[in-house]
Amino acid sequence: MGHRTPLYDEHVAAGGKMVDFGGWDMPIHYGSQIEEHHAVRQDAGMFDVSHMTVVDVSGTGARDYLRRLLANDVDSIETGRALYSGMLNEGGGVIDDLIVYKGDKDYRLVVNCATRDTDLEWMEQQAGGFAVDIRERPELAMIAVQGPEARAKLAALLEDDRRDAVENLPAFAFADCGDWTIAGTGYTGEDGVEIILPGHHAVALWKQLADAGVRPAGLGARDTLRLEAGMNLYGNDMDGTVSPLEAAMGWTVKFNEGRDFIGREALERQKEKGHHRLVGLVLEGKGVLRAHQKVITGDGEGAEFEGEITSGTFSPTLGKSIALARVPAGTKGQVRVEIRKKHLPAQVVRPPFVRNGKTVYKPL
Repeated sequence: MGHRTPLYDEHVAAGGKMVDFGGWDMPIHYGSQIEEHHAVRQDAGMFDVSHMTVVDVSGTGARDYLRRLLANDVDSIETGRALYSGMLNEGGGVIDDLIVYKGDKDYRLVVNCATRDTDLEWMEQQAGGFAVDIRERPELAMIAVQGPEARAKLAALLEDDRRDAVENLPAFAFADCGDWTIAGTGYTGEDGVEIILPGHHAVALWKQLADAGVRPAGLGARDTLRLEAGMNLYGNDMDGTVSPLEAAMGWTVKFNEGRDFIGREALERQKEKGHHRLVGLVLEGKGVLRAHQKVITGDGEGAEFEGEITSGTFSPTLGKSIALARVPAGTKGQVRVEIRKKHLPAQVVRPPFVRNGKTVYKPL
């Protein structure tokens, strides 16, 4: 038996098929992954993301500590805003990707559950010399409400500052409303919010949302939605051996003059030498793109002409198979994907594939 979120009994009662995910018992779906996916794209869905790890970072040295720890720069955002960043090792590999929320005097990080132990150990190791307090918040739960009708359905259940935050927060902004943090973030490519709240409040909110017509959605829909949105999954599209430059995360790296973040020297060397890059693929015929399938680029064979799919699925929104793939720099046009010993054509594109319910990918 794995760890359970405060919403475990709600998942079971709703018919959720429970699976192990990073040591947590989580719902993969509640009967139909496809219907859950479409509910988020067309109306409103909700996800239990309480398995994510919330870490508060405070102290007079918190700013300097995070400017050293993260590849992105917390000074690039104002108070009340959120930032996406990689946390890198000395070789430039991604230990984890995370969201950091910048408060008046402190910061809140949300990191992946599968990397929790590694993350916390690394964060403590790097804290030497900084006046900083690092505190995990296991008593908190987290619910993501996503979709074109998500904000309206959620706001109708709330009052005062919570309702105002849900209705008016822009993307990647957040507001602390009592013991709730409401943020305009998500992992689906749709509008919506994520709510960090005390675990003992989570069941009541979940039930209210369900009664309001917000559909519970599991890990399966979360994965197809995030891939359509061109968002990376840790362990698939990047890990400790892959740099942000190789994972289409170069935009999150701030090479500020004088800021010596962990992994900077390795990334600067990689920029000079060149590197593979992450692109999107759309299969031109029948079949399903899956992780680890070989991608053959150009007209040649051999390692210099090969890449690999990192994440792949059938897109319910597009009705086509899509993927993220790491390929040699300069790859564009058409490639071939090896599926069951056949080489099938696929178009190289720039993700995301879908945003706000619309097709948005562009050929490269």
